[in-house]
Amino acid sequence: MYSANHWGGSFEIADGAAEDDHSRNMDLDRGALSARQHHELDETQQSWLLGPPEAKKKDKYVDLGCIVVKRKVLWWAFWCVVAAFVLIGLPIIIAKAIPHKKPRPPPPDQYTEALHKALLFFNAQKSGRLPKNNGIPWRGNSGLSDGSDAKDVKGGLVGGYYDAGDNIKFHFPMAFSMTLLSWSVIEYSAKYKAVGEYDHVRELIKWGTDYLLLTFNSSASTIDKIYAQVSIVGAAKINGTQPDDHHCWNRPEDMAYPRPTIAVSSGPDLGGEIAAALAAASIVFRDNAAYSKKLTQGAATVYKFARQSGHRTPYSLRQPDIEYYYNSTSYWDEYMWSAAWMYYATGNTSYISFATDPRLPKNAKAFFNILDFSVFSWDNKLPGAQLLLSRLRMFLNPGYPYEESLIGYHNATSLNMCMYFPRFNSFNFTKGGMALFNHGNGQPLQYVVANSFVAALYADYMEAVNVPGWYCGPNFMTTNDLRDFAKSQLNYILGDNPRKMSYVVGFGKKYPRHLHHRGASTPHNGVKYSCTGGYKWRDSKKADPNLLNGAMVGGPDKNDGFKDSRNTFGQNEPTLVGNAGLVAALVAITSSGKGAGVTAVDKNTMFSAVPPMFPAAPPPPSSWKP
Repeated sequence: MYSANHWGGSFEIADGAAEDDHSRNMDLDRGALSARQHHELDETQQSWLLGPPEAKKKDKYVDLGCIVVKRKVLWWAFWCVVAAFVLIGLPIIIAKAIPHKKPRPPPPDQYTEALHKALLFFNAQKSGRLPKNNGIPWRGNSGLSDGSDAKDVKGGLVGGYYDAGDNIKFHFPMAFSMTLLSWSVIEYSAKYKAVGEYDHVRELIKWGTDYLLLTFNSSASTIDKIYAQVSIVGAAKINGTQPDDHHCWNRPEDMAYPRPTIAVSSGPDLGGEIAAALAAASIVFRDNAAYSKKLTQGAATVYKFARQSGHRTPYSLRQPDIEYYYNSTSYWDEYMWSAAWMYYATGNTSYISFATDPRLPKNAKAFFNILDFSVFSWDNKLPGAQLLLSRLRMFLNPGYPYEESLIGYHNATSLNMCMYFPRFNSFNFTKGGMALFNHGNGQPLQYVVANSFVAALYADYMEAVNVPGWYCGPNFMTTNDLRDFAKSQLNYILGDNPRKMSYVVGFGKKYPRHLHHRGASTPHNGVKYSCTGGYKWRDSKKADPNLLNGAMVGGPDKNDGFKDSRNTFGQNEPTLVGNAGLVAALVAITSSGKGAGVTAVDKNTMFSAVPPMFPAAPPPPSSWKP
């Protein structure tokens, strides 16, 4: 039989073994046996005296299934875990259970403070039926009959923005302003969100693009005209005598004079700019698929109008009511500008093929090193278009057949940036440090901010692709050099100038208080003043009764001089394009909300519609006629 043995198997016991032992015992000598018994007795007695022999202690084990361990080891491990919990885990739990105040974010820098105000200017310039949350208490509904003479426009041309200190709606600069705002949102949406202005700026853009969609039949695929302007009668002279937006000094809410529309059947420049504005906005609103599609379709329609063969007369030509104010000197820059935006919005390679056709930069004189063509403005989109196309090369590098033209645009962009630095003597600067991009003429600051924006943006583009700088001849210029230039110009505007005043209304302690602006200068007192009855407020020496918060005025002269008077409209009148450039430059420069330094742009934002692989370029469209 077998007896279980957990320590070494079983033992075998045979019955024959007992019999053999008995036989051996029977043969023992009795004497020897007796002696043995006495000997055993002695041992027994000895045990009585000495006690029982000490028993050898055996280790106790615990079977854990996969291993067998000593019970002492198991207890030792258990108490180590308990000690670790008490010494480490318990303090952590207690520390996390105690409520903590969230650390306050760093205070906004001056650029963010100015940005908040600069956006409010657009709220104050709105035309049409205003939303209840518009935020400008002295503004109300106005221009509700605009476009009543445009019988083909259902509901008229109600909405949009007044251009400046008068009550005219110029669609060319308005569209450019919306393009600039959209571009800044596309590149710096994270900053807008961080400073709490993302929803606000998108609402402002939509207010503008909703209106631009009314200026032509955006539901059609082909159109034959665009509405270019609302208001002004006669020759649009500054000192005219007919009741119009320049002869009268009225708040927009009190306008009682005719406001005719101006339509054009040829507008390669106007159509191109409206196409750019709608295309750029379609990227901003990609989270709203229906609206983004509507914008893209409208952009395609008006772009087709702009490119229409036989209708390429500048929109302002022989239009005295337009030409005096916003005369377009070329349309080739709008062609390049709009084609780039259309490509980013749609991914349609026909647009990039056109933008990189060597004949386009030739006709636009893009590579002719003409000084004024390096200045980004409402009339010259070349620097902006070249930067947009440089973006494509820097981030996607599509190669053949686009590379040759893209290299040219990239080189032209780098050269434009070189011209911004005083050391290279391309442009004059005032003693106080303001760049004279428009050679000392009126409204200098709108040129300053637009070019500060593209300078800061190009710096961010380079940093996004790990490029530390570029060469201006033998001189290596860094991205910090470029950003410092943009900061210096904004600092000048915000108060670091010889007059120690801010040129943004409401920013700082000293700023202009006698704006050339009808709404700001006329009291909101329930009195409806006549066409000429408002002259008393135009000529008043008192400060504006209504604060036009965030408005950037035209700016000082070439000697840093500035006269805070309503009659000096070249210096003291704010404009849409000026504030659009200001907003774009401020958001590009500010570091608020993102810690120290400037956050690099999200280089993939605009490429969601762009195909990852570029097919061979199709032949130029048949309508292409250099």
